[in-house]
Amino acid sequence: MRENPLGTQTIPKLLTKMAVPSVIANLVNALYNVVDQIFIGHTIGYSGNAATNIAFPLTTLCLAIGLMTGLGAAAGFNLELGRGDREQSRRFAGTAFSSLWISGVVIAVAVRLSLDPLMLAFGGSNASPEIMRYVTEYAGITSLGIPFLLFSVGAAPLVRGDGSPGYSMAALVTGSAVNIGLDALFMLVFGMGMRGAAWATVIGQAICAGMLAIYFLRFKNVKIAPRDLVPNIRVLGRILALGFSSFAFQSSTLLIQITVNNLLGKYGDLSIYGSDVTIAAAGILQKLNAIFIAMVIGVVQGAQPILSYNYGAKKFHRVRKTVRLSLIVTTSIAVSMFLLMQLFPGQIVGLFGGGSKLYFEFAVIFARGFMLCTFLNGAQIFCATFFPAIGKAAKGAIISLSKQLAFLLPLLLLLPRFFGIYGVIYAAPVSDTLAFLLAGGMLLFELKAMPKEDQSVPEKN
Repeated sequence: MRENPLGTQTIPKLLTKMAVPSVIANLVNALYNVVDQIFIGHTIGYSGNAATNIAFPLTTLCLAIGLMTGLGAAAGFNLELGRGDREQSRRFAGTAFSSLWISGVVIAVAVRLSLDPLMLAFGGSNASPEIMRYVTEYAGITSLGIPFLLFSVGAAPLVRGDGSPGYSMAALVTGSAVNIGLDALFMLVFGMGMRGAAWATVIGQAICAGMLAIYFLRFKNVKIAPRDLVPNIRVLGRILALGFSSFAFQSSTLLIQITVNNLLGKYGDLSIYGSDVTIAAAGILQKLNAIFIAMVIGVVQGAQPILSYNYGAKKFHRVRKTVRLSLIVTTSIAVSMFLLMQLFPGQIVGLFGGGSKLYFEFAVIFARGFMLCTFLNGAQIFCATFFPAIGKAAKGAIISLSKQLAFLLPLLLLLPRFFGIYGVIYAAPVSDTLAFLLAGGMLLFELKAMPKEDQSVPEKN
């Protein structure tokens, strides 16, 4: 049997092949949120942007569960392929497929039954009645697309892990393109406002999910049988363990988003800016930061199958080469984002529509302060995913949880008591620095402990 290209092609060529489609797909996927904001900002105003910021934690929730399942399943799938156990690889793919759909439906029903209190908890308690009207209108519709969004997020890493990054990219890009096109049609032509933006999002997600679901009928490395689609509890537990660092990162991001929204509302009212201005401006810039994170995660997702397969096959020199190249690329992306936010914040915010002088003033302050140490975050995000990729989920979880929960959350709760709204802003760069030091130290220790010599692993039928 011909050896898997994950273990034979040169690392630069392989990472390019795996990561470029992933970066493009993630970038386009993140861009549709930004395009939503642009359409909403120009047709409704910054009140609409503030509303989508309050509703955005629902998207983060889907990312948390979808990435935990998808990246965990992809890591297990490729680790078992590297070890030569194709039957176990099938179980990982099939269990992930069914679990994603089941969890998506359950979450959608739960959100629909508790929509109003959820939106208040997400930051709506300090928002104006006008903004809350937009929030419930937008979130009420987009909650219907939760099963499609969650499945798309989770299935894409598995498709990449099977050696089809181009198909994964095509599905995500198609869904995003449909969303953007329908944004223009529904909002500019039909004048549907927030309802148009919401329905465009749901339809785009459904198309993306459908394309990815079709792929499961024709996996390259394994043939998935109907019995593989029955969730295997042991395999599911392994999936959740391997993907927990991604869940920890995204779910703690969810907690941070909710905390920041509420703090911006509280301390915004105590400042010259007001809560509506601070929530709207910060929301736009957090969406822009999501573009940066999406690009970095795209590189990391492209590297994950290479790391998992070669670690499982005990080709440790290829693991080290993948780590070095991934760190160079992710850090380059992070430095580019840092420069954009420091040099052109006003021009970037201006793309999202007009606003008062105070609105633009706060947006510039938030961009330069909150993202002051963004150049460190590419390496930190890579480290959080590196450990689960080699089967060491606990270490990845420590890195993910420490940044948000051990560093950022306490700083957010403490600094505003002394510095008001500026304490919310400058909590981020302090936590970014601490998290980078922890992640870098753990990575260096792991690479030092990793065997220097490769070992061969026989293939199982």
